[in-house]
Amino acid sequence: MSTTTETEIPLRQRVAENPQPALIWAAVGAVLIGAELGAILQVVGAVAGVVVNLLPGDPGASAVQSLQAAFDAIPTLVSRDVIPNQGYWDGTSYENTFLGLSPAVAWAIRVAVVYAYAFAVLAWAWNGYKRFRRHYRRVDWTPRDDVVNRFRGHSWGKFGLIIVITFVVMAVFAPALGPTTMERNILQPYDYEVSYWSEDTQSVETVLVGEANLGSGSQGAGDENVAPLTYDDFGRFHPFGTATNGKDLFTQVVFGARISLTIAVVAMGIAGLIGLGLAMITAYYKGLADLATVLVSDSIQALPVIMVLILMLVIFQNTWVRELYDGAVLIILIFSIVYWPFIWRSIRGPALQVSEQDWIDAAKSFGQSPSQVMRKHMAPYVFSYMLIYASLSLGGIIISVAGLSYLGLGITAPTPEWGRLIANGQQYVASPSWHISLLPGLLITLVVTGLNAFGDGIRDAIDPQADTGDEAAATGGGA
Repeated sequence: MSTTTETEIPLRQRVAENPQPALIWAAVGAVLIGAELGAILQVVGAVAGVVVNLLPGDPGASAVQSLQAAFDAIPTLVSRDVIPNQGYWDGTSYENTFLGLSPAVAWAIRVAVVYAYAFAVLAWAWNGYKRFRRHYRRVDWTPRDDVVNRFRGHSWGKFGLIIVITFVVMAVFAPALGPTTMERNILQPYDYEVSYWSEDTQSVETVLVGEANLGSGSQGAGDENVAPLTYDDFGRFHPFGTATNGKDLFTQVVFGARISLTIAVVAMGIAGLIGLGLAMITAYYKGLADLATVLVSDSIQALPVIMVLILMLVIFQNTWVRELYDGAVLIILIFSIVYWPFIWRSIRGPALQVSEQDWIDAAKSFGQSPSQVMRKHMAPYVFSYMLIYASLSLGGIIISVAGLSYLGLGITAPTPEWGRLIANGQQYVASPSWHISLLPGLLITLVVTGLNAFGDGIRDAIDPQADTGDEAAATGGGA
């Protein structure tokens, strides 16, 4: 009679035998999630709205809108309602701001709370991994431990990780980080009013946000400039100053980060799925399947990427696809088509090597189907190579999106995008309104550098013998 060994005990039973570490971790997680439950539900409502908008006839649009309104009413910790900053000076003190503080201080506190919460969530997730390793994992050591330890000792990779986390938090918490909202300042400025202290009348007056924007534009020297970390004539604080049209630049930057991150991650995810799927098929069947994929990928790779992007955007300029979310959907599809050959090339060699291993023949002899062999025995061994290339390619997509918008072919107004901000402020680079182009440009440089550093760290942690980011791709493509 066989007995159940320690390594065969299921995770649920291991947790039941020692529940305290898991319960403590779960309780802390419940507190963290509960503090932002409203924001999480708002994201769910937003995703539902996206799905509904893509369906013909907008079925259930009214129900989704009602659901979104209900979710928006749920208070959250890092929200504008809890820590408001859009108040005004009434001659003696600030009104409608957090604890009566100045708008600048209230906004800074909210930003600090947002990032403190984000890093608390990350610390909680890391603590959960360590608790699993210490109390519930079946074995004392796995190859993943060496990967984690190598990355923890990779200073350049940790620098990239910090930049990536900062960028992701900026995109995820964009509504809370901006000193004003997207609707008030960018999309519908003439539907909202702002109160301010008038020095002329020595009283509190109101003006439409759109009219206030017209009087707060940064277009050169003198009074036609609102510099970073200053207030405009209507008492509104602008961390990055204002754009040429008077709209808050920081608000446009954080929402532009959301657009750039979404396009890069979704496009690379689709391209990765296509590349991984084709790598499995070509490595398993070889022959004609591999030859056909080589011809198609070589044909796409032979074309200059930027030329293909511009050509496709011009071809679909006046189509319904171009109108979906101001061109974001079309750009995602184009990047997916352009990038999958590079991913396929980077993992083709490792996939062919894995397909020749003895355990693959053993799986076939046991009657497993081709899909089971590819999914269970081949894909896990080449996924790390795909992860390396994808992490090193995200920065390139962000730069390309910014470049297309700079040329007027990317994301269309009013959706904010970093490249269009740079183009709008280009003529003011040598003037006091330098911030319009320089600050978004510096952020693009910093984010791309961070992504590349993070990719280098992942590469060196997974494959310490690799010397360059192109080596993995070259190995896969040349095999």
